Amino acid sequence: MPHDIHHWEDIASDFQRGAVLIGNGASIAVNTDFGYATLLQEARSRGLLTAEVEELFRSFGTSDFELVLRLVWHATRVNSALQIPDGLTVQVYQDIRQALIETVRAVHPAHAEIADRLPSMYGFLKQFSTVLSLNYDLLVYWTMTYGLDVQDQHQFKDCFLAGSFDDGWKRFRRRTWERTNTLVFYPHGNLALRRDVVDNEGKIHDQGAGLLEAILSAWSTGRFIPLFVSEGTSAQKLSAIQNSYYLSTVYREVIPSLDGTLTIFGWGMGEQELHLLQRLSQANVARVACSVYQGNQQFCEAAYRIIRDHLGEIDIVFFDSGTAGWAVGA
Repeated sequence: MPHDIHHWEDIASDFQRGAVLIGNGASIAVNTDFGYATLLQEARSRGLLTAEVEELFRSFGTSDFELVLRLVWHATRVNSALQIPDGLTVQVYQDIRQALIETVRAVHPAHAEIADRLPSMYGFLKQFSTVLSLNYDLLVYWTMTYGLDVQDQHQFKDCFLAGSFDDGWKRFRRRTWERTNTLVFYPHGNLALRRDVVDNEGKIHDQGAGLLEAILSAWSTGRFIPLFVSEGTSAQKLSAIQNSYYLSTVYREVIPSLDGTLTIFGWGMGEQELHLLQRLSQANVARVACSVYQGNQQFCEAAYRIIRDHLGEIDIVFFDSGTAGWAVGA
């Protein structure tokens, strides 16, 4: 029996002020350049990886740029501190870093390319009390900074103060001047998040068009590496999460705290994200709205089974992703 697929506006009132989980499908809806398979495959297709870099990915058994970059970065720092001559490690680190920079610059749209869609994205996200963005791109960040100039008594908060994460994140629920607010978290990290050689974590600032170049410039200095989990199996992603204070806090505290309703938008719920489904099972979610692209009944059936397998016998409704008002051009 086919699943009913609703228009978002017909069910929105039942899910507003709940949580929304944003997957890669939402980014692809904004710009099809996000439709590549993995950053590593994109770097390969552009001929950006040397033989030594390829060997590192093979030896570590991963496709996660951030992991390999971090391991080699630490190796160069240790060798330097101990005055061990090691030109090859330094060169490989620089090659990995440059490959990541050039790949991100090639695939990530500029702010000007998506600026006309930010008002609709802002309108969609502000409906929720919590946003969990699984995407490492800057679209949610840009949506938040767009809202700084909107006089509607709503405030987005990512729980970073002066560039550092405040682990007393629950207190940001309290309203100050705003009438409503939305807390934003990145369970898999984000391009705007960084860490230094002793694993101090923080956020790179720029309110708008210059953010992407500010991030790439920060990486180029060699003082910071990005904090995001780009690829890998579920076990590999969970291991990377556990190696970050921010990511582990989101995983251990924020996700299990979800209560009431959850909207899933643009998330395929693949095997590589099984850890998120397992963690969501510890939340008190009673009802789920799941987006569907172009009426795909096969996806509906698979999603229905996956959600119920992990979250129990909860109520699930489906809605047409094209009716959400997301990424509508001006």
